[in-house]
Amino acid sequence: MSTKTVLITGTSSGIGLATAIAAARSGWHVIATMRDTTRADALLATARAAGVSVEVRSLDVTDPVSVAACIDGLTDLHALVNNAGTGHVGTLEQESIEDVRAVMEVNFFGVLHVTKAALPLLRASKGRLVTVTSIGGVVGQPFSEAYCAAKFAVEGFMESLAPVASTTGVSVSVVEPGAVASEFSGNVGGRDTLVNGAGPYAPALAAYQDRAPKAFPTAQTPQDAAERIVALLESDEPAFRVQTSDAAHEFTAVKLADGDGSSVQAMTGAWVA
Repeated sequence: MSTKTVLITGTSSGIGLATAIAAARSGWHVIATMRDTTRADALLATARAAGVSVEVRSLDVTDPVSVAACIDGLTDLHALVNNAGTGHVGTLEQESIEDVRAVMEVNFFGVLHVTKAALPLLRASKGRLVTVTSIGGVVGQPFSEAYCAAKFAVEGFMESLAPVASTTGVSVSVVEPGAVASEFSGNVGGRDTLVNGAGPYAPALAAYQDRAPKAFPTAQTPQDAAERIVALLESDEPAFRVQTSDAAHEFTAVKLADGDGSSVQAMTGAWVA
């Protein structure tokens, strides 16, 4: 294919890093963004080892000024992958509303800031808008209230935006990873610290935390998840909803009868056709 440009957020590690490399290998010009570009060493080293190059830019998804500085100078953009996010473990009685709001700021409003800035360019290219959510955006999970609320919000927003964006030639998709072996899972605090601060919820939180290691021996690699994302970017008919592993598909299927989102999109798309 001719060279196309994709902007990917949250590329310092995990799925974002792997997606940047996979997209570059597939021939995309990759603008790999992260809040702190001093953390780009792992990405750049991986790119060199893979024999590809990526363009690193600073982008704080929660800061409209940073978003504008990153995107306003672009003349071409064919795809956006909203990947930046933060994990969170906690329950409402034990945390402040400000704690919950901070999670929403990164995982929900951060997606909106970047998407809003990118949409004019995506309209011009009839491009792809892909947002990495989570199986936690489909099934609410214990002690993940704020995180799941943010991911539910992203899924609802994108499901509503998709038929509208499609009238201008922009395809919208959400990607739902399950357990992924990456640094992301380690960014939510240590088990003992969390349990010790959980008060009356300590036994339940301990049980929840003890379950997590049982899931991660079968966690997929960031590279595997990235391959699903790049395949979605290059699909002639991208689905609205994609799970990145069989385990994620089985988990979300407990709740989703419309597994790939096609039935909802066909119904709501007719409302604006």
